Amino acid sequence: MRHPIVAGSFYPSNPESLLAMLKEYTEPAKDESVIACISPHAGYVYSGRTAGKVHSLLPDAETFVILGPNHTGVGLPVAVSTDTWLTPLGEAEVDQEFIEAMPRIIVDVDENAHRYEHSLEVQIPFLQYLHEDFKIVPICLGLQDEETAREVAEEILEAEEKTGRRIVVVASSDMHHYLPDEECRRLDEKVIDSILSMDVKKYYETIYKLQASVCGYGCIAVAMNYAREKGARAELVDYSTSGDVADRSAVVGYAGIVFRI
Repeated sequence: MRHPIVAGSFYPSNPESLLAMLKEYTEPAKDESVIACISPHAGYVYSGRTAGKVHSLLPDAETFVILGPNHTGVGLPVAVSTDTWLTPLGEAEVDQEFIEAMPRIIVDVDENAHRYEHSLEVQIPFLQYLHEDFKIVPICLGLQDEETAREVAEEILEAEEKTGRRIVVVASSDMHHYLPDEECRRLDEKVIDSILSMDVKKYYETIYKLQASVCGYGCIAVAMNYAREKGARAELVDYSTSGDVADRSAVVGYAGIVFRI
């Protein structure tokens, strides 16, 4: 069992309080054309409204493939968890069949990479609140280069084809970190434009040129690669910074993006 590590800090550990917050931040408008998304992963008081607007659009799916960056540096470079994940709202089962269907050329099972990582955990209560009868595939990326992002997307696509699952890919990432609000918004706009272009090479060039502090940039690229293969287009749903609710001198940016076919 993978127990929550940021319940009580990033989001309420009390189920009733958590449900009240999720109700405030979401307005379900499930869109069957959405096949992937980018959702932020900060404390809900900062990024929850943007995350909620994205999650409100996600259709019901058999399996949600959640990708998050490895902030801790612990564990394998590309790690999938097979544990059941616990949150204050209950258990989220992992799709073992989907994981077994992945060729596992670059993705491998490792629980250590997930034990103290918050980026995937914070997405799960949104899924539990808005959907029923689903499973998850949590993948933590320590490597986020262009080749890795392509290979991870290929493994997801192969498992999807083998299992016939209805899946949605959730890329968990914040945008620029700890900049003055105005500068953060200016730089984030460049990154967002490169995502909306659906040109993965251009996106990586933008990330490297800006030396962007986008923590889950490889996770975003996995979602882009997956969506490109499906012929999807990207759409910005919401953008905010932590400066909307806190000090504006050093903020973190949050982009909510969906990919529609």
